[in-house]
Amino acid sequence: MYEGVHAHPDGEHAATVARHALTASELGYDGVVVRNHGDAPAEYDAEAVRDEYDVDVVDAVEVRTDDRSQAASLVKRFRDEYTLVCVHGQSPSLNRLAVETVEVDVLAHPMRGDGDVNHVLARAARENGVRLEFDLGPVFRETGGTRVRAIQRLRKLHDMVTQYDAPYVVTAGVESHLDWRHPRDLAAVPATFGFDPEWVRDGLREWGRLAARNRDRVGDSFIEPGVRRGRYEEDHR
Repeated sequence: MYEGVHAHPDGEHAATVARHALTASELGYDGVVVRNHGDAPAEYDAEAVRDEYDVDVVDAVEVRTDDRSQAASLVKRFRDEYTLVCVHGQSPSLNRLAVETVEVDVLAHPMRGDGDVNHVLARAARENGVRLEFDLGPVFRETGGTRVRAIQRLRKLHDMVTQYDAPYVVTAGVESHLDWRHPRDLAAVPATFGFDPEWVRDGLREWGRLAARNRDRVGDSFIEPGVRRGRYEEDHR
């Protein structure tokens, strides 16, 4: 299982990539997806962190802007630079752009702010392979009415994803190393409001599957989904 994190300097209390990796290792995670916003990239040596803590480190980026045209431009720019490309959901316009763009891997926290997901967006996410993110952070860190509203939004998103078979990922919305949760807890708490624990765990695994797919696609043998270069093509290219 993998967790998507924001690392220093992306966030007031964000931990370093190495500190995230240490916590991931202690909690039994297989990998960390470093998905800093594009204007606050983290500096780290992925190979050194992997060797030190025995967890995979995936380079990712989260596009954050209020301008739809700029978001589209940044997605195209970052597609060749990072293994995973996410879009920071916060408005109906940006949410729609993300799910209709095949270069996007994940629409992050689509229910935040004025954001929402309806049947049109869920279908587009399925058709274009864009994962919708379930951010469980507010469930663990908020109280009272804020927590209740977060649960209501997650339930709505769950209904859309399951009804239209849209792909998804799950996160605890991690910035500080204190934000991490054991996979057992991440699966158990949402079960109290109707989420199947195995469904939640599968959303944690999806980060790793997505990274493996994208890494495979940049390999020399990849031509397009389902098509690979064979020995003849390699000898005559």
